[in-house]
Amino acid sequence: MPEEERVAKLNYGIIGCGMMGQEHLRNIALLPDAAVVAIFEPDAGMRALSAEAVPSAKLVDSIEEVLAVDEVNCLLIASPNYLHLEQLEKIAAIRPLPVLVEKPLFTDPADAPRLAALRAAYPAPIWVAMEYRYMPPVARMIAEAAEATGGIRMLTIREHRFPFLEKVGDWNRFNRNTGGTLVEKCCHFFDLMRHILKSDPVRVMASGGQSVNHLDEVYGGQKSDIWDNAYVIVDFASGARAMLELCMFAEGARYQEEISAVGPKGKIECLVPGPGRFWPEHLGEPPVSQVIVSPRDPKGPHMVEIPVDPQLLEAGDHNGSTFYQHQRFQKAALGEQPVEVALDDGWWAVAMGLAAQRSAETGEVVNLPTEW
Repeated sequence: MPEEERVAKLNYGIIGCGMMGQEHLRNIALLPDAAVVAIFEPDAGMRALSAEAVPSAKLVDSIEEVLAVDEVNCLLIASPNYLHLEQLEKIAAIRPLPVLVEKPLFTDPADAPRLAALRAAYPAPIWVAMEYRYMPPVARMIAEAAEATGGIRMLTIREHRFPFLEKVGDWNRFNRNTGGTLVEKCCHFFDLMRHILKSDPVRVMASGGQSVNHLDEVYGGQKSDIWDNAYVIVDFASGARAMLELCMFAEGARYQEEISAVGPKGKIECLVPGPGRFWPEHLGEPPVSQVIVSPRDPKGPHMVEIPVDPQLLEAGDHNGSTFYQHQRFQKAALGEQPVEVALDDGWWAVAMGLAAQRSAETGEVVNLPTEW
């Protein structure tokens, strides 16, 4: 059979189809040789949106029913954070298919042994969704960082953005559901730190809290306790150090993410705008991502714009990265390449976030374990 005719097709079963799940639906629709064939979403409003987006998909009432659909040969988990590990365990017990699971992988440090057991026994690929790796400007920066810096010694990630959006049942307003802001929002950035520096963290220092957003919000008689700003410093085994600066009441900024890496040869940075749908129309077209290389000798910054396909920008809030992530997951699910963001990566990202939460709460430096 000619190569062009031997194209396998991925038929997704979706578990959880809220705000992020809807973005996944739009991006899967852009992939060749992929389709959504079953969806489990208990919220009536999101279920209706899912039916409108993918009218051919079967809407079912449980994970068990998703797995019972014969055509399903891979899974996406985009449910609330605290459900991810339990749902993976259920899939493992019934029909372990290739899975793309949204971050964070888990939220409770006591669950690490369960995750280790899953890692040891699960026979199919599990890919943890860390979309920020696949933003085109971030990927370009990572590819050029070693040459531009001569070996990174300092890495800084700044995110100045909008507050947490409203989600189904307001689950994201409470630390007990999310793992805390430094897990829910920032595990992406801790994953980037490890990925860029190619080293594991050894200690974390942090300061953070709830200063502006959600202060007067009450749900079911309980006040929201989710944080909206923080500084986190991380020391790595390689001797490199990294810092995260998070502010979630800075949606007026021109760029949402600013990442810089510096070494003995120079500096490289990328500037990434936030979702285009939030850019004020009266200011014209939204900014375009940039990568800037600033050598020490000869001095003189060199800037390159990194435009992203408008269709991909329209399909989601993550600068096209959700589409590129699915492309790679598709190859891993079909056995054509290894998983790029594995359970180990997912564990480290959460462990770093939990350590940062604890450091900010206690005012103490938190040392990280070498393994889980």
